[in-house]
Amino acid sequence: MRAPAFWWRPPGLLAWLLSPIGWVYGAITLRRMRRPGADCGVPVICVGNFVAGGAGKTPTAIALADMLAQRGETPFVLMRGYGGSLRGPVEVHPQHHAARAVGDEPLLMARHARTVVARDRVAGASLARALGASVIVMDDGLQNPSLAKRWRLAVVDGAAGVGNGLCLPAGPLRAPLDGQLGEIDTVLVIGPGAAGEAVAAAAGRRGIACLTARLEPAAEASARLNGQPVLAVSGIGRPDKFAGTLRDAGARIVAERAYGDHHPYTADDVAAIVAEATLYDSLVATTEKDMVKLAPLWPDSERGRLLCVPVRLVLDEPDAMAALVAGAAVAPSAPAGAAQP
Repeated sequence: MRAPAFWWRPPGLLAWLLSPIGWVYGAITLRRMRRPGADCGVPVICVGNFVAGGAGKTPTAIALADMLAQRGETPFVLMRGYGGSLRGPVEVHPQHHAARAVGDEPLLMARHARTVVARDRVAGASLARALGASVIVMDDGLQNPSLAKRWRLAVVDGAAGVGNGLCLPAGPLRAPLDGQLGEIDTVLVIGPGAAGEAVAAAAGRRGIACLTARLEPAAEASARLNGQPVLAVSGIGRPDKFAGTLRDAGARIVAERAYGDHHPYTADDVAAIVAEATLYDSLVATTEKDMVKLAPLWPDSERGRLLCVPVRLVLDEPDAMAALVAGAAVAPSAPAGAAQP
């Protein structure tokens, strides 16, 4: 589903009417966040966000897993597998699994780092450790209390921030911002924007470290986009963000097809996309997350028209992030008599 537009505007009548539900929802979520989690025997780095919807968690988790691997660690990424049918725990193998089984984001993630999906995060962490994980990067789950987290990193979209500042369903927040700030260690603001700066300022007043970064499209994709007519296709939390990435790369967007987050593409969807792109004589640019679902359905005769636009996280202060990652990756000392999985 797509996030309601009123979430990203100053609170209006509908937001205020829904706000009592939001107060209850936020209070329950914050209470859950404060529960102690289980120690799985290896450090857990949690990459989450304060709001529902996309903020750049997955590129951040990929970057952290790469940093950890460069340090000689064996990182596993743990995900819930939203949109997939498998409850897990199971390790994702791109050559064997489809998005409908494990979810689109885990299928993408598994191309960058070893990935486990599990509805039960404790069971997923146990499998990752049994498979050799020395550290676990939990993609999403900031509000999930099941695992003890060594380091909690909240990712914020600089342009969107926390929207209207209200809790679901009145706004995008999963719990009140002030309460969530008390349950995280570091904020990472991705991209410019006054909304992100406001969150960074709030974190700073609490003494919470705040870093900044940006998402950049792959050079090869950017070169192909430059000056070309493009049909932008995405099923992500912030489709306008993807369209902005294409424009920044020099693409001339002739039309957009923005589906709901985690949209399960069908053959009819693909036929409609191809027909529109043919009408405009344009490329079809899509995200890496959408590509794992579109590619199996795409007609061979139109392969040259479909362009995946991967993005990577570029940190403004890579040394500061590397130091935080190094500190978080130190293995915990097991209490005397603790059972080992």
